[in-house]
Amino acid sequence: MHRQVATGPVRSPPVRSVTMVAMSSSSHEPDFLGNVRTELSTLRPWLDRSIVLAYAVAAGLAVVGFTLLSEWLFGHFLALQSISPWAALVWTPAVTAGVVWATRRWFAGAAGSGIPQVMAALDPALPEREAGRFVSLRLTLGKIGLSSAGLLAGLSLGREGPSVQVAAGVMQHAQRWLRPGSGIDRRALLVAGGAAGIAAAFNAPLAGVVFAIEELSRKLESRSSGLIIAAIVLAGLMGVSVFGNITYFGRIAVPRLDWSALLPGVGVALACGLLGGLFSRLLIASLTGAPGRLTLWRTRWPVRFAAGAGLAVAVIGLVSDGETFGAGSETVKHMLAGQAEVPPLYVLLKFMATWLTAWSGVPGGIFAPSLSIGAGVGHNIAQLAGGDIAPALIAMGMAAFLAAVTQAPLTAFIIVMEMVDGHAMVLSLMSAAMLASLVSRMVSRSLYATLAEHMVSSVVGPAAPTPRADEGAPLNEPPRPAA
Repeated sequence: MHRQVATGPVRSPPVRSVTMVAMSSSSHEPDFLGNVRTELSTLRPWLDRSIVLAYAVAAGLAVVGFTLLSEWLFGHFLALQSISPWAALVWTPAVTAGVVWATRRWFAGAAGSGIPQVMAALDPALPEREAGRFVSLRLTLGKIGLSSAGLLAGLSLGREGPSVQVAAGVMQHAQRWLRPGSGIDRRALLVAGGAAGIAAAFNAPLAGVVFAIEELSRKLESRSSGLIIAAIVLAGLMGVSVFGNITYFGRIAVPRLDWSALLPGVGVALACGLLGGLFSRLLIASLTGAPGRLTLWRTRWPVRFAAGAGLAVAVIGLVSDGETFGAGSETVKHMLAGQAEVPPLYVLLKFMATWLTAWSGVPGGIFAPSLSIGAGVGHNIAQLAGGDIAPALIAMGMAAFLAAVTQAPLTAFIIVMEMVDGHAMVLSLMSAAMLASLVSRMVSRSLYATLAEHMVSSVVGPAAPTPRADEGAPLNEPPRPAA
């Protein structure tokens, strides 16, 4: 049986002509043009984005105005000190008492740093109608005036933490102008505003973006992440446009680091981690109402307590020859330049002054004082180690202590890197911040998260504990609602 072979023309592989290639390549044009038409089919989304960016500009300018006002008022305090140093014994407690009275009377939500307030407003357990207790345009104005007045008193506080609440209060106001289906909710505006405050206050937009991810939102929704980052950068550019593209503490001269710097660097990170953890633990106990005679006195007579704390800050300032007054930024600059003549107990004195300032109840932050405490730790260890590595150890101390207090190491090391133009020390700053944050977590809970939880519980009540399975509770029992 013979197999029949099929006959017919043999087909060769198709040859694509130039015309066919051109037609296939041009087939993508309708998709591109379609996307453009879709984006431009309605102007309402672009109007919503323009509103958000306009508010970002306003938030950045609010922080810039806050910066100028606080520096101007602190300059008046320094002028008073130059005339009569002993005047602080009367001036500081009197102004502190007045600030606390005004805060409790009209701006109760402005007390403290400002970062826990924004975190509390972002908490899902807080009803949206109650968010105005912690973030609003009215609190923004109060925060600017009262925090600046705290620097007029010479208290050991910073404006960077308050700038988070200031910018968030401006940004959340944009919600009333956005359409319901814009995809930009209150949470996104609060995250953008809080991070914009960091970017504008430190003149460090990258730190603002990292702060939004690490401390405020934990994650950014893809549909609004680009707009949030654009708002953060735009707010940071407002600071650059006014103050120039300069670093906060100038540019440090980084020496050549070898294995001889390993032991001092580890010592700085460990010391800052331990001190930062103790500082955080002390602030949590003080600000959440831990049992004690002083806490009872603070609750019963808050204005008198504030006056006493202001008097203690004034005494510490006189003992330190004025070095502990204010945020401490000038002292850090002198340390980095090798021109500082700080007292041997500067770290302890600044530690106490910052704690008493926060405990008094005035609106003010701890970012800048934390940087000065960490710089003091690095300065002290550099004097013991000798050599020319002092600027590097001071920068590592700033990153380590800030990371220990906030337990946000990425934000801490990026802030310091941008403030001292320390790109050559990226690995050193990152290692110091990570190690110090790890040590701090062994000593204390997260400061800002704990304070935010305390604020939320003061509004909605403490959450009931979930029953354990070994206590006889049914495994499928639904959790009890908060009181």
